[in-house]
Amino acid sequence: MTFDPQLTGNAGLYYCCYHLSLLGWNVMPTARNARGVDIIAYSQDATRKLAIQVKALSKRNPVPLGKSLEMVMGDIWVIVNKVTSSPSAFILLPSEVKELAHRGEKEGRVSFWLQPTSYDQECFKEKWERIGHG
Repeated sequence: MTFDPQLTGNAGLYYCCYHLSLLGWNVMPTARNARGVDIIAYSQDATRKLAIQVKALSKRNPVPLGKSLEMVMGDIWVIVNKVTSSPSAFILLPSEVKELAHRGEKEGRVSFWLQPTSYDQECFKEKWERIGHG
């Protein structure tokens, strides 16, 4: 079954919200398809806040990062692949996303990608503790 990209994104977003809630964070998804981060989370005592970018994929595919790494924003990146079958989450810092990004060029156009072999590593897989407790 082919999943609509919007539904894939929603599934990944709410999968991430679920896990953050279990860690004690208050989570608020932002407006879908708006520029910026996907989730704002704050701790129970409201002293810590996080801006989280979520990338959801239906398969173990590369993550498109755009024409520039300047748009790699937020405090935490969560890549969720295989959202329609057996989701796996990979927790990275924006600096790690930038460091691991692959630069491609086709017909004079530059684009950046995060290859599966770069993000699908044990040091990132289901490492929700990297975010900490809210």
